[in-house]
Amino acid sequence: MACLPGWAHRCAAILAALVLTLAGLTLVEGARAEVLVVVTTPDLKSITEAVSGGAVRVETLVQPGADAEAFVPRPSHVALIRDAALVVRIGLGYDEWLDQLLRQTGDARPVREGRILDLSTDIALLEVQSRSIEARSGHAHGAANPHYWLDPANAEAMSARIAEAVGRVVPEMQNTITAAQVRFSTDLTRRLKGWIATLGPFQGAAIVAYHNSWPYFARRFRLNIVDLIEPKEGVAPSPARLASLAGRMRASRARAILHEPFEPLGPSRYLAERTGARVVVLASSVGSVPEVTDYLALFDVNVDRLAKALAEAQ
Repeated sequence: MACLPGWAHRCAAILAALVLTLAGLTLVEGARAEVLVVVTTPDLKSITEAVSGGAVRVETLVQPGADAEAFVPRPSHVALIRDAALVVRIGLGYDEWLDQLLRQTGDARPVREGRILDLSTDIALLEVQSRSIEARSGHAHGAANPHYWLDPANAEAMSARIAEAVGRVVPEMQNTITAAQVRFSTDLTRRLKGWIATLGPFQGAAIVAYHNSWPYFARRFRLNIVDLIEPKEGVAPSPARLASLAGRMRASRARAILHEPFEPLGPSRYLAERTGARVVVLASSVGSVPEVTDYLALFDVNVDRLAKALAEAQ
């Protein structure tokens, strides 16, 4: 910056002011990026990151590849929850362990409307029951089946609610958040048409699942889940149940067994050997298999794997 003769002191003052202004803008930008949103699962992390457009920092409690229904929080998670401007959960008993974390924060904010976002309240639920969690062996689903994110169409409502909630946390970034949510929704709609077309030839196909994770997925793609390997959520099948199930699978001509990576493989292999059905390892969450790096890839991978298995089993 060139200065006129005699203006050296004024130029120095102007330069100092510019430096302070730029530094202040950098600090504001850094502070904005550090607004924390905590979510319970990798699927929610993927959607939240997609629709927030970098407006907030997103942390997940359950890490990719872990079973959220068997998750045990750590003491460090209490501080994470306490620092969060927004906490997003699945609900319906799937992440019931969050309730204990919220109590342990000793913070009145969890009860404040809007800080805790339960996405299940806007979903057309399946397997609705008139009870909450049962005290029994294994683990139980809550008032309805909680695996609703496995219907990709449900992500339209989920992403809209997340974007709205994040916008309340960082209102100055509303335009960025709105644009990001529109991009996500547009991409979701386009890919959903492709996923439906890929599984279209197999509508009505009889399948069996190890765990009761897939009713929303099956409803969206018009598949017929004829039975489950687990007699109850989290309870291993007995030899007698497996023998009986093999007979039902042959009678219904079940062609595939949906299996999640963290479930024991023995029962699924046993049934496959006795029925000719194909064991298909599907990701129930982002990161369950290496190829599933985000929420949309969850369906890219699962739809492709299941379509191939059903085609080979014809």
